[in-house]
Amino acid sequence: MDSVLVYGSYGYTGRLVTREAVARGVRPIVAGRDDARVTQQATALGLEGRTFDLAVPDAIEPHLADVDCVLNCAGPFTATATPMVEACLETETDYLDVTGEFAVVERLRRRNRAARDAGVTVLPAVGYEVVPSDCLVTWLTERCPGADELTLGVRGSPLVSPGTARTLLDLCDEGVVRRNGRLVRVPPAFRSREIDFGDGPEYAITAPWPDVVTAAHGTDLETVEAYVAVPDVARPAVGLSGVAAWLAGREPVRRLLERAIDAAVDGPDERQLATDETVIWAEVRDSTTGHRVSGRVRTPNPYALTTESAVTAAERVLAGEVDAGFQTPATAFGADFVTDLTGIERRLEDDWRPPSLEESEKSRALEREGRRAVDASD
Repeated sequence: MDSVLVYGSYGYTGRLVTREAVARGVRPIVAGRDDARVTQQATALGLEGRTFDLAVPDAIEPHLADVDCVLNCAGPFTATATPMVEACLETETDYLDVTGEFAVVERLRRRNRAARDAGVTVLPAVGYEVVPSDCLVTWLTERCPGADELTLGVRGSPLVSPGTARTLLDLCDEGVVRRNGRLVRVPPAFRSREIDFGDGPEYAITAPWPDVVTAAHGTDLETVEAYVAVPDVARPAVGLSGVAAWLAGREPVRRLLERAIDAAVDGPDERQLATDETVIWAEVRDSTTGHRVSGRVRTPNPYALTTESAVTAAERVLAGEVDAGFQTPATAFGADFVTDLTGIERRLEDDWRPPSLEESEKSRALEREGRRAVDASD
């Protein structure tokens, strides 16, 4: 296998990815900005280690000149993706990451032409946040020609790593949907609805899932809303989302939260990695004909999926299977990429029917409740 550099290799996700790569017989270069942690990891695994800081752009390229592929595991990716991608374009090094940040994916999408001209693959979001949903959405659009609208729902695990927790802190004041081909900012949790993830209807609120960008790449989807399920115990906090966002934006409070994350958050343990699961539901619609198709994907723990999908994606990119330019997991590998991963269950829902009057009224009531929550947070 050609050379791959894992940046942020000593973080929670980076450690899992590096361990998986080594188990497959790959000898990745481990890298990051903390020399002591890079050295310790490299020595323990018998790997080459490189230390450089992405905040110093001139220091990046020399470390990538002999590397075929970078797998960036260092979040928040709002800070790390752009400098690494720019260096990759200069050194003709393929780039992958495991971001779940829509703004990062959109930023990299705009580098499509530059990546094609450089002969470089730019493939963000090869982890949980996009692989199963992107593949599911593509699979559904193949069964609904003319689909231009998407509603996506995610019921996930509450267990996160420090890097993910910091990313969530960055995102807590954001809301975004796609409307008629454009990204539109909205308040956090600005809309609610019920979604059946396979065990009956569950309350869900809008969230800035990266599919607002990725779902429109390679499909005709122009309107996208993404939702996350909210456990009953957390529903009272939905109306406080605007207050939480305001507090998180205050610098002293933010520093306290970041220190608390570093001290208290370590990510799922081995048992949780092996037993947790999540469900992603999606429905695509043709707004002209009314035809709609929906389906679900059940996945293992998000970090377990990310570990396998990220290493598999890197192997396939290095094997020359992916074209240059900006790609999403589905455009790079096809809708069935997710089913090649361990523990995936994909199901098509073919029993759709128009909602009853009672169901429609209930949905409208939930939407009104969501609007009141937004009003309360202003």
